[in-house]
Amino acid sequence: MTKICVMSENLANKISAGEVVEKVASVVKELVENSIDALSTDIKVALTNGGLNGIIVSDNGCGMDKEDALLAFQRHATSKLLREDDLFFIDTLGFRGEALPSIASVSEVDLTTSTGGVGTHIKIKGGKLIINENSDSLVGTKIEVKNLFYNTPARLKYLKSEATELANCVSYIEKLALSYPNISFKLTNNDHIVVKTSGSNNLKKTIHEIYGLQVSSKLLEIKASNDDYDVYGYICKPEILKSNRYHMTTIVNGRVVRNNELNKAINDAYYTYKPDIKFPIVVLKINTDPTLIDVNIHPTKQDIKLSKISGLIELLTSSIKDALYKNLLVPSAVERLEATTDIITKQEIQNIIAEKETINNNDNNTQTEFNFFVEEKEKELPNIVEENKEIKKLKLYPVGAVHGTYIIAENEEGMYLIDQHAAQERINYEKFFNALKESEVYKTATLFPITIELSSSEALILKEHLEFLNSIGFILEEFGINTFKVLEHPTWLLQGYEEESIRRIIDLIISYGNKFDPIKFRENASITLACKMSIKANMHISLDAMTILLDELVKTDNPYNCPHGRPTMIKFTNYDLERMFKRVMN
Repeated sequence: MTKICVMSENLANKISAGEVVEKVASVVKELVENSIDALSTDIKVALTNGGLNGIIVSDNGCGMDKEDALLAFQRHATSKLLREDDLFFIDTLGFRGEALPSIASVSEVDLTTSTGGVGTHIKIKGGKLIINENSDSLVGTKIEVKNLFYNTPARLKYLKSEATELANCVSYIEKLALSYPNISFKLTNNDHIVVKTSGSNNLKKTIHEIYGLQVSSKLLEIKASNDDYDVYGYICKPEILKSNRYHMTTIVNGRVVRNNELNKAINDAYYTYKPDIKFPIVVLKINTDPTLIDVNIHPTKQDIKLSKISGLIELLTSSIKDALYKNLLVPSAVERLEATTDIITKQEIQNIIAEKETINNNDNNTQTEFNFFVEEKEKELPNIVEENKEIKKLKLYPVGAVHGTYIIAENEEGMYLIDQHAAQERINYEKFFNALKESEVYKTATLFPITIELSSSEALILKEHLEFLNSIGFILEEFGINTFKVLEHPTWLLQGYEEESIRRIIDLIISYGNKFDPIKFRENASITLACKMSIKANMHISLDAMTILLDELVKTDNPYNCPHGRPTMIKFTNYDLERMFKRVMN
């Protein structure tokens, strides 16, 4: 008797459900993506207790006739792939034909759909057809899922709390709304509105509807292209940062994707504009030929492979850096204090439900607020001067300091607080970084012998990089066992700190070991030297020294942040001051 047999289709669907359906949000994702593929312009998701006790997705898409409605619950039945070659030209969110049969095998599914004539009502429980009848229905589809994982208790126990499952659903609907600003989305939980977008086909307005005015008022537009990719979207100014990567939304051909290389490129483009532990809010739509991407590498279809990714990374990095460089980024103190709170966490989901319910119950006020915001920003557009020319002309007049750390300066626009250490750190960083890039190096001999003693392993590493050190102006020769003598060094080293600087540079080279990277070395060396050679906090300096420091700061390429990403200055406008002291009451 044979030991191998073909498993039943229902068992195969249950196994497939383990990959496709992991949580409530997985069900919502698959159903809503089907609605989008059906060309819907209005999609409603209604959850009961975070989806644990019921999920209803309804749309105004093209609907299905009776035959298609039945076929949709058969494994690998799809309208989106007809030929093998279609796999290389995928332009829909779904294509595997696994989602509906997988969901139906582990739950109770009630489907009502119509193409405009007589509708169809189908009910399936645990993969078995219970009801198949005609029904009255508007054009579109409504599908209800109940008792998820009722027949697979091992998976049922791994569902999270209501708040967690709801938070997962909310986050995915928000991402989809950003992907498709032309579609109106509405997500409710226990009849309370949690997410609602207008379907205005205005990406900036959709960002406003999702994240609110504090974020949408701090956006910079990105628009760039090369031979293979088109990029469009918005990035936030560095004053609006989050503690995780969740708010970095990348959308490739309409699909929200996860790609570590893209996230790294976006994050790296903010280098020195923000601290390493903080991340920007970014919504970027990337369009390309379907033949350049492969989404068929995971059942969730969120992981993606891209061809010619080096060109895309270069395009993203250059366009983001260009946008940051060309805009005035001095944060207003009042706005900055209001914008430091992170967007909702999973633990805070219930609070946001009430808050968003209030907002969405007053749509007219929300619309008016957004329109006013757009009008005000349009007035400001002529004031945005390219290439930081505005900041380079900024004249700041120091009048004192607080705790020997923060310089107080003024001009006709208001008052500025400048972190003296961060400001000089930025000046020194750019000075050192530019010097390390120069092809022509000016050297000077050491006044007193500087000897460097190392361990045997460290000496071996340093020997391998003597030629590189020579190319940037450091001339060393062996001087006994595991000892080196510094003969010359570049003239840009800060006077009085030559030996300390040389030792730090050698330590940095040794720390790389056999993974030495000249580009990373130049960056890290510049940051290290700039930090150690800059004026410290609690160090009092004269008004003349403050004036020189501020004049040098505004001439740097990025006067807004130190190389670690901390802000160098904060602005209090005249209006801010008058409002804080109640000289104006609006």
